[in-house]
Amino acid sequence: MQDPDPVDLVRTWIAASSRIVVLTGAGISTGSGIPDFRGPQGVWTTNPAAEKQATLQHYLADAEVRRSAWRNRMNSPVWTARPNAGHLALVELERRGKLHALITQNIDELHQQAGHAPQRVIEVHGTVRRAMCWACGRRFPMQEVLDRVRAGEADPPCPVCGGILKSDTISFGQALVPEVIDRALSAAAEADLLLAIGSTLQVFPAASVVPAAKDAGARIVIVNNQPTAMDSLADALMHGPIGEVLPAICSA
Repeated sequence: MQDPDPVDLVRTWIAASSRIVVLTGAGISTGSGIPDFRGPQGVWTTNPAAEKQATLQHYLADAEVRRSAWRNRMNSPVWTARPNAGHLALVELERRGKLHALITQNIDELHQQAGHAPQRVIEVHGTVRRAMCWACGRRFPMQEVLDRVRAGEADPPCPVCGGILKSDTISFGQALVPEVIDRALSAAAEADLLLAIGSTLQVFPAASVVPAAKDAGARIVIVNNQPTAMDSLADALMHGPIGEVLPAICSA
């Protein structure tokens, strides 16, 4: 007997599910022109100094690191990126009433731009579209701060207390927000199907939602161009362009 086509199989699982949880990583946004971090053309592969800018210790201690970071933020592809077919396919799951939660490691807000209800998106690493003050904790629209950089402030301080501003994202060496991680793990434990998309599943604690869902009895589908650290947990492995695979499995 011929094995079932994996696309048809996963579509059957989706049709039978009512609490689908999705985990997305950088791979879903590469189709929108946002490079990943560790791939062949990744941000840290092609520019090792960028990893230093993403490390909290260096960012807070070195004004030149901050100045470089602000220059890079101004020129980030995030500002012109648009949701791609992969993002839009996941919105279809929400439209069908099947999406329980969307957990993302990405900081680009393309899921919200694609049409997801903001309350359904769990951003475990924050968002680049806000700036935050390390001293007083206040948040500001990132574009307001970038306008100051364009006007000549190379390392703009907090307008309220004068503290150091950074993007409202989780840097290396920075603690994650416990409430956000708890929410992600709780959602995973309630899933009947988990789709892990465009992630190497090597970054914790975000990747821990996969075994959490598996332990709760959910089926696991991994969609990624390359092998991941958790392929052994998958009930289905789907390799190929995410912008093609997701529309195929998510359509009614």
